[in-house]
Amino acid sequence: MARLLLFGPAREAAGVSSVMLPGRDVAGIIAAAEERFGDTFVQILATSSVWLNGDAVDPGALVNDNDEVAVIPPVSGG
Repeated sequence: MARLLLFGPAREAAGVSSVMLPGRDVAGIIAAAEERFGDTFVQILATSSVWLNGDAVDPGALVNDNDEVAVIPPVSGG
């Protein structure tokens, strides 16, 4: 199981800042999160970046136990 870390609107939509989820790859972790957290979370993912252990990755990247997958919504500044 990997730990899914959620920030900003993704955290608000899910109601948690982190959760352990099963999955073989990043896409599997994200699919499990979408099923668990619903439509609002799915909409936020459409504009978010997904990182594995601090690096941007492709959805097919394999996930090992104790890895961290982070959902990082777009950041605006001014």
